Amino acid sequence: MTEQVDLSEFSTRHGGLPGLRGLLARPPGDGPRPGVVVLFEASGADAVNKRLNERMAEAGYLALMPDLYHGRSPYRCLVPAMRSVFSGRGRVYGDIEAARQWLLADPGCTGKVGVIGFCMGGGFALVLAGQGRYDAAAANYGRAPSDADAAMKGACPVIASYGARDRAFRGYAATIRTALERAGVEHDVKVYPDAGHSFLNEADNVPPVLRPVMRAVMGIGPEPASAADAWERIEGFFGRHLAAD
Repeated sequence: MTEQVDLSEFSTRHGGLPGLRGLLARPPGDGPRPGVVVLFEASGADAVNKRLNERMAEAGYLALMPDLYHGRSPYRCLVPAMRSVFSGRGRVYGDIEAARQWLLADPGCTGKVGVIGFCMGGGFALVLAGQGRYDAAAANYGRAPSDADAAMKGACPVIASYGARDRAFRGYAATIRTALERAGVEHDVKVYPDAGHSFLNEADNVPPVLRPVMRAVMGIGPEPASAADAWERIEGFFGRHLAAD
C-alpha cells in the first residue's frame, strides 16, 4: 500500500525546503520493519521510480521516497539537484534527512534505516553512506564522489551495482570499490556485463525522442537478468545490516 505523507515538519527542522512530501510504501504483514529511504533517478517521482519504492516494500521494508523536486518538473530541478550530488552540499540533503527522521519517528520502524538510490539518487546514496547516519547504503549506477577516499572513510556498509554498457558511468565501480577497500568498509560492488544504465527499472522511462541517443551513450534500459541478480544481492545485504540487533 502506497500513501503520500507530509515531511514538512522534519524538512524545515533539518535544513530542507518547506512543504516536502514523500511516498510511503508499507510492507505486508504486521510488526515493525526496518526503514529505507528511496532516492529516485533523474526523472523524478514517475511511475517507474514509484515502482522501485514499492519493490523495496515488497522486500519487507518501510520504504519512503521523498519528493526532492517538490512537485516541480525534473527539467527545472535536475541541474540544482545534480550540483548537490557533485558538491555534497545543499538543502536537498535536509530533505533526505527529513525522510530518515520521519521513518525513525514512525512506530512501524525498528530504528534501523538504510538508503538506496538510483542514478542521481545513487550518487546521493554514496555521499550519505559516509555521513554516519545510515546502517547500510545501496547505490545503483551512482556517480562516484569527486574525492571517493574521503567520502568512504567511516562509511556504513555499501552495496553498489553498475552496467558495463553504461558508457557515461564507466570506471565508477572501480573507483568506489578501491575507496571502500582502502577505508576497510564492508562492501559488495558488481559490474554487470550485459547491463547499461537504469537496468533495474522494469520499464523504460526515457522520452521516446531521446531513447536512441540515451541508449547509444548510456546503454539505458531494463535488463531483467542482471536486475534479478542485483535485487537478490541488495535484499541479502540489507537483510544482514538492517536486521534488529
